[in-house]
Amino acid sequence: MKKRIAMLTGGGDCPGLNAVIRAVTRRALMEGWEAIGFRNGWAGVIQGDYVVLDRQRVAGILHLGGTILGTSRTNPTDEQLGTIADNLKKIGVTTLVAIGGDDTLSVASALYKRGVPVIGVPKTIDNDIAGTDQTFGFDTAVNIATEAIDRCHSTAEAHSRVLVVEIMGRQAGWIALYAGVAGGADVVLLPEFPMTLDEICKIIKSRQASGKNFSIVAVAEGFKLGGAAILQTKELDAFGHERLGGIAERLCRDIEKVTGIESRSVVLGHTQRGGTPTACDRVLGTRYGVKAAELAISGQTGKLVALRGTDVIGVDFDSVITEQIDKKTGKPKLRMGNRSVPKEFYDLAKVFFG
Repeated sequence: MKKRIAMLTGGGDCPGLNAVIRAVTRRALMEGWEAIGFRNGWAGVIQGDYVVLDRQRVAGILHLGGTILGTSRTNPTDEQLGTIADNLKKIGVTTLVAIGGDDTLSVASALYKRGVPVIGVPKTIDNDIAGTDQTFGFDTAVNIATEAIDRCHSTAEAHSRVLVVEIMGRQAGWIALYAGVAGGADVVLLPEFPMTLDEICKIIKSRQASGKNFSIVAVAEGFKLGGAAILQTKELDAFGHERLGGIAERLCRDIEKVTGIESRSVVLGHTQRGGTPTACDRVLGTRYGVKAAELAISGQTGKLVALRGTDVIGVDFDSVITEQIDKKTGKPKLRMGNRSVPKEFYDLAKVFFG
């Protein structure tokens, strides 16, 4: 019986996912393995819903955004973890490659502790997964956000306005930082580094005093104004996360009230996730996929594929995943470590404030 490698994509979609799927499939087929993909994340594994992947199935997908396997934010219960393990055995899966962010990879680690051979591939545009220097999808998101900021400059100047651009980033502000610096934003606001409304408005008013009639503010969605994050709703999502959103609109109201300068918000939202991945993300996704397949072929499971410097390696789940208290249930749960923006990076951005 042929060995069989299986894949799933979980959580939010991300540019470069199809590059990983293609690379895992092509590398596994070279060794005579079979490849399958579960549809819609963990939901597909629970339901036993999968598609066979071959060269024809993965041809022409490298440049496509999204994921040909579909995705979901399904958070398996302890009972469903047992169902997943049983289904993988019934289907004859030798190794499962879980492609996702902190939630998907935390589930993968829990499965590995139950004896399931799993390999993780880090995926998030937020670039905040511990253990790897960069995640695929990040470069594409930064390019999209930078272009948006570029386009905001001319309209902000024409109307003498403050434009507040809301950028994805729950706990880590990597996208807002990179796009803010690359796009020449006048203020960059990140979850890691609180600023008061007075401090923000002081920068904007100093620009006005120096003859600059407009300002661009790049803000990560997780920025805490007055010590609290701005939420869409008090309800948590399936993985127990707060539903963030609205910080740009809130800042607009407050900035206009304090400074008297007309302010408008621009929320990029899911445009940062969609569309064609950059060449950088296609190559990184490909390298991750090939490495994941090679780890599976050599029997090295319980590992996360990671970029360290210029090398793609496998690191143990235990080195990047710890037990934390789940906000939704109040019970201990395995969670990925968070990779935050270091102070020296933010100090670079602050050189260009104002």
